[in-house]
Amino acid sequence: MNIDPTLAMLGYPEIIGILVVVLILFGAKKLPELAKGLGQGIKEFKKATNEIQDDLHRSVESPPSDRRD
Repeated sequence: MNIDPTLAMLGYPEIIGILVVVLILFGAKKLPELAKGLGQGIKEFKKATNEIQDDLHRSVESPPSDRRD
């Protein structure tokens, strides 16, 4: 399945159109709540990603402690 890379690129008219549709659907009062929820979700995602990366780095750097020679 080939995906056309031009479909993934959004220009200013498309972005403005999406914002207008969101504004119409949710109204001006709900937008701050939606933005806050989106921001918190992104923050939690980054936190979880960093924790996983830290765990991977620690497991690679530290030698196994239960190894017997």
